[in-house]
Amino acid sequence: MEETNRQKKIGGLLQKDLADILQNSLRDSGRTGILVSVSKVRVTTDLSIAKAYVSIFPSKHQEEVIKEINENKSQIKHEMAQRTRHQLRKMPDLSFFIDDSLEYIDGIEKSIKGKEDPVANPDLLDKRKKS
Repeated sequence: MEETNRQKKIGGLLQKDLADILQNSLRDSGRTGILVSVSKVRVTTDLSIAKAYVSIFPSKHQEEVIKEINENKSQIKHEMAQRTRHQLRKMPDLSFFIDDSLEYIDGIEKSIKGKEDPVANPDLLDKRKKS
């Protein structure tokens, strides 16, 4: 089912504010060298639940950062409610998930740029049969 315009607008608003809050919380906790971005926020039709997909770079810190985010979920929700108090009546419950699409894309690029690159070495492909 396709998202309504209201869901998209609220998702975009939450995405922007969440990214800012997460970066600030990492900076305040003294963790440097970690980049956190919110790639997508999906909101249910009744606007009660928001699923945030978070990309963490470098990926070796993913598990510990997502654990820290889930431990501080209530503080993050409170900060979000303060920022969006004029746009939303009720703050949706937040759920955080790791977005691994960057790793997936990286894997595809590595396989393309590997030793068996059919673009660089066309002899790897079977010859086309002319009909």
